[in-house]
Amino acid sequence: MLDFRKAHLNDLPKLLELEQAVIEAERPFNALTKAVGAVYYDLEALISDEDTQLLVIEVEGDIIASGYIQIRASKSYLQHNHHGYLGFMYVAPQYRGQGLNKKMLDRLIAWGRSQGMNDFYLDVYTENKAALKAYEKAGFTSGVIEMKLNL
Repeated sequence: MLDFRKAHLNDLPKLLELEQAVIEAERPFNALTKAVGAVYYDLEALISDEDTQLLVIEVEGDIIASGYIQIRASKSYLQHNHHGYLGFMYVAPQYRGQGLNKKMLDRLIAWGRSQGMNDFYLDVYTENKAALKAYEKAGFTSGVIEMKLNL
């Protein structure tokens, strides 16, 4: 049975494992990712921040998925002042293909809507075709593409 719940500080050890799983999954898409010591998130801050909802999915007491939404200030040239930024979207490999990412997105977006957000953003590597497909299926469209030059 799936249990969606807000993350707690005592979840940090497992969340740190999931963060490393995200980093390892994305490493092939960014050769500049540190080989050792890469960190994406300040998990304690995400758990404690009132403008952030960090959710986990548990199965029989084991955390198998994560995701967060954070209310952020938007660029001044946009029509909206704030938006919901989504991140740390992860589902353990053995639970993929069951629609859990979509269910997580739905819950996070519902929380964002309850906070007055109508605009939602996330980042995904252009080479990560599986993630792109999942987000497009959820209704997201691509926007700006980050370009980089490493000399």
